[in-house]
Amino acid sequence: MSRYYVQYSDEAEDGLKPLSAARIRAFKSTVDSTIGNDPYGHGSTQVGSDRDRRDATISGVVIRYDVSGSVLVVSVTRAIAW
Repeated sequence: MSRYYVQYSDEAEDGLKPLSAARIRAFKSTVDSTIGNDPYGHGSTQVGSDRDRRDATISGVVIRYDVSGSVLVVSVTRAIAW
């Protein structure tokens, strides 16, 4: 299986601001090793009728992301951390 590149929108980065720098690094590392390897797994759920728009909770952070399979990119569009 090919690995996906994970990128974050400005809105998603803003949603991570309540976390410490160490926790952000740990969160992003976990996203890379889970969603980055299998964007349709790891407890993610489809949003509406679009299989490529997904929600997941990773390391206590709720994220919404889009999968672009043709270019192997996962775009995290929203993150809610507390």
